[in-house]
Formats: sequence, structure tokens, C-alpha cells
Amino acid sequence: MNTVGPYHNRQETYKYFSLPFCVGSKKSISHYHETLGEALQGVELEFSGLDIKFKDDVMPATYCEIDLDKEKRDAFVYAIKNHYWYQMYIDDLPIWGIVGEADENGEDYYLWTYKKLEIGFNGNRIVDVNLTSEGKVKLVPNTKIQMSYSVKWKRSDVKFEDRFDKYLDPSFFQHRIHWFSIFNSFMMVIFLVGLVSMILMRTLRKDYARYSKEEEMDDMDRDLGDEYGWKQVHGDVFRPSSHPLIFSSLIGSGCQIFAVSLIVIIVAMIEDLYTERGSMLSTAIFVYAATSPVNGYFGGSLYARQGGRRWIKQMFIGAFLIPAMVCGTAFFINFIAIYYHASRAIPFGTMVAVCCICFFVILPLNLVGTILGRNLSGQPNFPCRVNAVPRPIPEKKWFMEPAVIVCLGGILPFGSIFIEMYFIFTSFWAYKIYYVYGFMMLVLVILCIVTVCVTIVCTYFLLNAEDYRWQWTSFLSAASTAIYVYMYSFYYYFFKTKMYGLFQTSFYFGYMAVFSTALGIMCGAIGYMGTSAFVRKIYTNVKID
Repeated sequence: MNTVGPYHNRQETYKYFSLPFCVGSKKSISHYHETLGEALQGVELEFSGLDIKFKDDVMPATYCEIDLDKEKRDAFVYAIKNHYWYQMYIDDLPIWGIVGEADENGEDYYLWTYKKLEIGFNGNRIVDVNLTSEGKVKLVPNTKIQMSYSVKWKRSDVKFEDRFDKYLDPSFFQHRIHWFSIFNSFMMVIFLVGLVSMILMRTLRKDYARYSKEEEMDDMDRDLGDEYGWKQVHGDVFRPSSHPLIFSSLIGSGCQIFAVSLIVIIVAMIEDLYTERGSMLSTAIFVYAATSPVNGYFGGSLYARQGGRRWIKQMFIGAFLIPAMVCGTAFFINFIAIYYHASRAIPFGTMVAVCCICFFVILPLNLVGTILGRNLSGQPNFPCRVNAVPRPIPEKKWFMEPAVIVCLGGILPFGSIFIEMYFIFTSFWAYKIYYVYGFMMLVLVILCIVTVCVTIVCTYFLLNAEDYRWQWTSFLSAASTAIYVYMYSFYYYFFKTKMYGLFQTSFYFGYMAVFSTALGIMCGAIGYMGTSAFVRKIYTNVKID
């Protein structure tokens, strides 16, 4: 048996035997293990005591009885009122059953007491399990309720590797809307790439022509000529960003999140990770730890190029930025889970294991990446010299202010992913298994292209207004996607789910905040990387005295 909990709150689960069910006579089960991913996801496996042997049919038989006193009856009534249902596993195949039901006027409550199991086998493997709940018994205090079960084995043609297919929902995930949204986003990408290349090709060509014409003028004409545009800020454009320590840590973390997303999606496309409990989370944790050098390399090299001196501090902040955010949220939600006695409460041993991964795997690998980054690409090789005195930033129209650009920058990237968000949210917060990782890969690629295009256009306008504060603007205008995703999660909570209660609500908004922030940091890093390449390119091609 795994867990029991209210149907509308998927994450609010309790141990199966927290309800006063009784246990069968059989005492132990041979293979039983719990991985790190399972422990973090609140899987609480307990043996039911049902005596089931391979290919041995069991006629309807009583396996235990419940002495129903008032306290136990109240517990069952509460469970039935809140639509509690339980999950159990036979040979790692999940089965779901409902605890009981109430009559129409909600006065009498009934418990399902008979589990009718049909198990399909192919050769010597179990390939299919069905559970039918029967035997409705009215809950009356101070009576005995007998719990019974039966097992019927039948041959099945399902192959062992295809046994999870019946849990997938192709009509939901491969709906026309899903295909249409991908196609729609794809058209948007083509339009955006065309727009960016057209703006930049034409406008930059004009800019270059104007600047080279100015080269040919004599000094007198040049003093009278009205110089304007991005060339004017060439002495400031490669000035280090404000707060370089935080900035380079964010860029390093964003690059790492991107690497993790890419690798995990590719692994999920090749291997069916949904067939193993908690394997998706275990894979993500392992890949995150293994890709720590990526964080160190990009963060450390950027910090060195910006002339940062406190590189050890930068390395610590870069290494622990994401783990601290995730663990901090988990710690807060854990308090509520412990208060509720929910199975989501993370055991102390698992916490220690996660801390060990942070200190003994992530930190050393980050150090390796930082040292490599500082030595291989830590030298500032900018195409223009940085002036000693910063140039004053001229007044500009309100819509060219960095704050406005930042707010508007996230709209198009969010537009390209928000239908996919619906499918991802539904698989996480409702009872669907997400398996269309090809779609997710396409959406990730589309998101990257859209983000880079949007930030390049934003940065071009900013530099043209002779404002050289492009680093933070390019990062934040891409990262503002996260704000829109978080706003969408509010809409999803109120209109698409029926969640209730402090535990489920804090769980939902806590982890949605973590997800949105991680997505924002990733988009910001992608936007900054693309823009940085663009800025270097345009200033390399222009003649500067």
C-alpha cells in the first residue's frame, strides 16, 4: 500500500494505515526499496498483508476485521466526506481505489470492504492489474467490519515493456490543440527571427553607412554633425555591470538550469522515466549535481572578465543559489507537512543526504568549473576600450526606460510556452502521466530562440537611446517571463483545480514560485548570452578612433 488522501489535493497524502484499516496475516514482502526521489516525493510503501502468490487464484476470503469504535468511524467518515482514495502497487504497477461513499442526503456513510483483483500475466511477468471495489458496508459504531479480497489470474498479450501504456492519456496530450499550439509557436519563431534579422540587417547597414560617412568628413563637419545612436556609447558598453558578483552567479546558475533541462528531457525521451516511482526527480538531482562545472565555468569566467576580485565568494553564491532556494521552500513546506502528519514530510535522513550532495558533490565540481572558467576565458578581450569616466545617460522617452523594457520583454517568450505550461501543470497537479517529452524539447528550443530574439531587439533600442546599462536589462527582460508564468499559475489554481486547505495551497504556490524563478533565471541567462554575442559583434565591425 502507498498513500491515501483527498482526490482534489494530489500532494496531500498520508500513510495508508493512518486510516484505521486492518492488516492481513502475511508479515513480510521480499523486494522493497526506497530511492532518494521516492523519499522526497512522499512515497510511503507499507505491506498490506494480503497473501498473493503468482498464478494462484484466491477465492473471496476475509483477511482481517476492523473493530469499529466511534473514533475509527469518525476517521472513516471524514475520509469519505473529503473523497479520500488510496494508491497501492502490485509489482510496481499503480492501482487506485476509493475508500467509501456517502448516500445522496449525506447522512449514511459506506465503506468498500471487498477488493477484487484481476492480474494479467505474460510468461513469468505481471503486465496488467485491475482493482474493483465492492462490498458496500454501512459505518455503524461498535460493530465489526470484515475486509475481504479475491485474486484472479488471467493470461494477457500485453508485452512487459508496454505495460504502462494503459496509464497514458494520448487523447489529452496528443490533442489537436497541443499540435496546433506547437505549430503556432513555431510560426511565431519564424516571424520573430525574420523580424530581428530584418531590423538588424537593414538598420545596422544604415548605421554602418552613416558612421563610415562620418569617418570621411573633416573635423569641422564632424563637430557640427549630429552624432547619435549606439556608436556613441562604445566607451561604456563593456563597462562591468552593477553588482557583478550576483549577476555572474545568476548567469552561471541559468546556464546550469538550461543544461539540466536539456539533458533530463533527452534522457526522458530515450528512457521511459515515468515507469519508475520517483525516477524523474532522482535523475534531475543527479544531472544537476553532475552539471555543476557548467555553473562554475560560466559564472566564474564572467566574474573574472568583469574584473571581480572575490572569486571564492562568487563561487559559493553560484553553487548554492538554486539549492538554497529549493531547500528553503521545501523546509518551509516541510513544517506544514509535519504538522499535518502528511507523507510529504521529508525524513531527516533524506535531508542529510541532500545536504551531503550539495557540500561534497556540487561544491567541488563548481570549484573545478570556476578555476577552468577563470583560466580559459577569464581575460577581458572586449572590442572597445572602456572609458575611465562613465558617460551621462541622456533623457529618453518613457517607453525606452529599462523598467518598461523589462516588463514587456517577457510577454512573447511566455506566449510561446503557455499552452505547454497547461499540460505540464496538469500532469504535475492532477492525475496525468506526462510522457510527450518530444513536445517539451520543441518548446524549449522555441523558448530559447524567442527569448534571444526579443532581448536582442530590446538591447538594440536601449543602446540606440545611448543607454549602456544593457547587461541587467537583457537578463531581466528575459527573466520577466517568470512573472507571467507565476501569474498564470494563480489563474490555473483558481479556475482549473479544486484544491483546498493550507497544506495543498502552500505546497502549490511554494513550488510554483521555485519553478517560475528557476525558469526566469534560465531565460535570463539565455537572453544575456545571445545579447552579449550580438553586442560584441556590432562593436567589432564599427571603426572607432
